[in-house]
Amino acid sequence: VQLQASGGGLVQAGGSLRLSCAASGRKVRIYTMGWYRQAPEKQRETVATITSGGTNYVDSAVMGRFIVSRDNAKDTVYLQMNSLKPEDTGVYYCYANIRTTWGRAERDYWGQGTQVTVSS
Repeated sequence: VQLQASGGGLVQAGGSLRLSCAASGRKVRIYTMGWYRQAPEKQRETVATITSGGTNYVDSAVMGRFIVSRDNAKDTVYLQMNSLKPEDTGVYYCYANIRTTWGRAERDYWGQGTQVTVSS
């Protein structure tokens, strides 16, 4: 299984970006998907997650500005980021909890990370 993230870049404060992350490879079920980020010299933190049924969690630091969604038919999770701030700068990693076969327990998979830079 691989997670391929895209959509990062450089944007001015107040701007918007949309991140996408598609899961490929053998899988029978994708459970929770989401996004984490890591700023320079800081620990990785949760940004937003969403279950297969659509229940989502959004961190208080981005609530009201970021929207997480997914397309189960495309095995893809999205992060719409609006009203971006310089403190949103960091590497954004997508995540998915996936069961590859019915005989195995589900496990976590991570994408390669995509850089988001917000200039003031």
